[in-house]
Amino acid sequence: MILTDYFRSTHDMTWDIALQCGVRHGVIRLPEDKDFDLTNASHWRTVHKRFTDFGITPVVIEPMPNEVHDHIKAGDEKRDESIEKVIKMFPIMRELSIDTICFNWMAHIGWLRTSSNYPERGGARVTEFNMADFKSTGERITADELWKNYTYFIKAVIPKAERYGIKLALHPDDPPVPRLGDVERIMISKSNIKRAVYDVVKSDSLGITMCQATYYIMGEDPQKTIEEFADKIHLIHFRNTIGEPSHFRETFHDNGDIDMANLMKTYVKNGINVPIRVDHVPTMAGEQSTLAGYDALGRLFAIGYLKGILDGIK
Repeated sequence: MILTDYFRSTHDMTWDIALQCGVRHGVIRLPEDKDFDLTNASHWRTVHKRFTDFGITPVVIEPMPNEVHDHIKAGDEKRDESIEKVIKMFPIMRELSIDTICFNWMAHIGWLRTSSNYPERGGARVTEFNMADFKSTGERITADELWKNYTYFIKAVIPKAERYGIKLALHPDDPPVPRLGDVERIMISKSNIKRAVYDVVKSDSLGITMCQATYYIMGEDPQKTIEEFADKIHLIHFRNTIGEPSHFRETFHDNGDIDMANLMKTYVKNGINVPIRVDHVPTMAGEQSTLAGYDALGRLFAIGYLKGILDGIK
């Protein structure tokens, strides 16, 4: 496994903690401001150098930048120009040896939680989704529209991704529910994701982000999912959880419903050697949360726990 962590594009404490924990590779978020041009190689080099000078080598982009991704998923009037920008990212990624991009197909409403203050062990706080607390945004899109938009995008970009050796890793919908108000969702089951990565086009460049907790919440067996998608796993999100689609919460990595060590054995047994990062950590005592699930101190525990499992399997 390639041990990574998730980094925003400018330095914060998560960079220091990851480096001190022995992380040397990064899943990075690109800048999201008007001064950063996704199609400008020099802008990318500046961000890339910021990481490498610090001691972190970027290997994955996550997420696909919202400035293009939102238009593509919605299929609006900016879709084609946004797809062209994505394609122009590929040769820049290749130049910088960043070969994977994590994307999703959640239009209008992305990763969603209804609370970030659910009490966890020792008073730590975690995120929670409860459908009873969801309030509609007024947006609308149907499952048929989502499939059409997905097919249009994949058929447009995969030939170029193959040309530059770029892998696209599809993340399941989180929460994996069929609709949020009038916004329907499609990447909510193993069968739908199989359709998305095996049937629309056949390509080694198209695969999945194995977000093991999301697959568990949707009712799938994570171990069997790993085995069935072994040839398609390009990135692993390592996190634990408790609940079911309409009501669930994050946990510390060692006290959810998922047997984390057994899953790691499954990855190794199936020859999966891809970037892996901890995901959705608790907010710990004394922390002022800046982004629930991605605060600094919880990553200290999570990275150590993941490293312990990896060393134990070795």
